[in-house]
Amino acid sequence: MPDQPLFEMAGVEGRTLEELRDAASTCTNCHLYQDATQTVFGKGPQRARLMIVGEQPGDKEDLAGEPFVGPAGRLLDRALVEAGIERQTVYLTNAVKHFKFTPRGKRRIHSTPNAEEIKACRPWLDGEMAAVGPAVVVALGATAAKALLGASFKVTRQRGEVVDRDGMKLTATVHPSSLLRLKDPERTEAIEQFVADLRATAALLD
Repeated sequence: MPDQPLFEMAGVEGRTLEELRDAASTCTNCHLYQDATQTVFGKGPQRARLMIVGEQPGDKEDLAGEPFVGPAGRLLDRALVEAGIERQTVYLTNAVKHFKFTPRGKRRIHSTPNAEEIKACRPWLDGEMAAVGPAVVVALGATAAKALLGASFKVTRQRGEVVDRDGMKLTATVHPSSLLRLKDPERTEAIEQFVADLRATAALLD
């Protein structure tokens, strides 16, 4: 179970996405804002039936100010098409809104957010979920799954499980960035399974 019920954080109920986005743009709840280019808030319809939650923005997202515009986002786009889901109908966001990285020369290498950083960003995720009111929420990868489904949730073991909570169906699958690190034929098989997970998600909306 998650550390706290959804929408418990004070002040998120009743706020529009635009209000939340404006407030998050100056967020200093944790130290990650100090090195990131900007807050990367979610994007999508105000009342989307499907919400997809990733871990955090990557290098491309940090520069563009939008979620899922880098290589993992392009893979997600293709997978959504194959699964019969129109991206413009989906609200896309991340559990953490600032890019956490380790400098390596001119490159910025992704670092996994810790529990305190995820907790600091939780008001924004709760606010988005309250404002959008999705029927189905999909967590991509371990960080998002733990944020939504609890610290004990294991994507490797519980992938595809559906949890009913607060009028929503919550489920989890892998993050597309993990698929990019694989080599064929393992990558092809893993992408096919990812698409199958998204098709199962689409079926939950019926």
